[in-house]
Amino acid sequence: MEWSACLDEYEKLVIRMTTPRVVIDNAVCPNSTVVKVDSARKHGILLEAVQVLTDLNLSIKKAYISSDGRWFMDVFHVTDLNGNKLTDESVINYIEQSLGSFHYGQTNDFSGSTALELTGTDRVGLLSEVFAVLSDLQCSVADAKVWTHNGRIASLIHVKDSNSGAPIENVQLISLIEARLRNVLKGDNDIRSAKTSVSMAVTHTERRLHQMMFADRDYERKPIFESVPTNSLVVVTVQNWVERGYSVVNVQAKDRTKLLFDVVSTLTDMGYIVFHATVNTIGDRGYMEFYIRHQDGTPISSEAERQRVIQCLEAAVERRASEGVRLELSTPDRQGLLADVTRTFRENGLNVTRAEVSTMKETAQNVFYVTDVMGKPADGKIIESVREKIGLSCLRVKELPPLVYHKEGGERDEQAVGGVAGTVLLSLGSMVRKNLYNLGLIRSYS
Repeated sequence: MEWSACLDEYEKLVIRMTTPRVVIDNAVCPNSTVVKVDSARKHGILLEAVQVLTDLNLSIKKAYISSDGRWFMDVFHVTDLNGNKLTDESVINYIEQSLGSFHYGQTNDFSGSTALELTGTDRVGLLSEVFAVLSDLQCSVADAKVWTHNGRIASLIHVKDSNSGAPIENVQLISLIEARLRNVLKGDNDIRSAKTSVSMAVTHTERRLHQMMFADRDYERKPIFESVPTNSLVVVTVQNWVERGYSVVNVQAKDRTKLLFDVVSTLTDMGYIVFHATVNTIGDRGYMEFYIRHQDGTPISSEAERQRVIQCLEAAVERRASEGVRLELSTPDRQGLLADVTRTFRENGLNVTRAEVSTMKETAQNVFYVTDVMGKPADGKIIESVREKIGLSCLRVKELPPLVYHKEGGERDEQAVGGVAGTVLLSLGSMVRKNLYNLGLIRSYS
């Protein structure tokens, strides 16, 4: 009995030591809610914490991350999408419970569906062909996300049997779905790189999309034109801090929700551990600095590796860039709806650059970003014509198209932005070094 009692006390001690401690404070900062997380350090824990916050569509305005030995401390300054502090007690309780548990924020709840993973060469009308195949095979789309970048497309589509509403488990039907979708993705010239796969596993959709595009090596490809406004330029630098054995990664980009998630997700999947980091927002720009090492404790060791990190982080930020006009569709769901809508886009010369598809209580809630066939802003008259065909009341325009710039102008603007970025990132570096100094890890931060 005595030995059993000792074991119980030991187990309680282990649980207390390994369970993250979460504090949410609305008083310390006038403009944001401060979320503090203290936990034992393990690979990927920073990503899990960021994932919980970004899955709630919270905006992370500032963050300080520091690892002292085997302990990890995260401090996040967050707001809702309207820039306000968090006041909803249910949201606050959810954050406390999620961040304080052992397994949190790792998956999306699509356990009642079958996941289709598609990668290939993007082209105008491809999405309409994909949804047409699924409709023809009696597959109902429960949820889908589609990203395009550098001429490539990645999509994670969750489908059910349209008749029974159950996951698709018939082996012959799954093989037929894969074969027909693969033929669509191949088109006329993508025989080797087009890929389809079917999975019953539950995974985090957006992290999986990053992994799919990374495996497809989209970061190595160059588009003919850039349909991104100049203030969305991404600036990434990587240097080694030889004295402390860190590689220092600086990222500057237009601020948006999930920006930190996209960067941390990529660093994690590339096998790097973030030991210290500082995140700040100045105006509409986000500035991030990370002190990283490989899992074996070594920094980046070659110029080729440094360039690869830069390319991959640039791609991670650009994949979610909102290119084109944002169209929101809200209408009663029906079989073949997505096929009909995306066919109308194609027939009117609109190219879908990004899409988010979901169904809430028998209502389709879909978002599409569209450009013309050359990646330029779509003509307003064409948009209105498409709305009339689909339904003015159910298809709404939510954002004006961004400016389009070409490579020559973009390169000049990037050089100009780089000078400003260097000054700001140097300031952020001083902030991180000061944190290291306060922890007693370095002797000075000047």
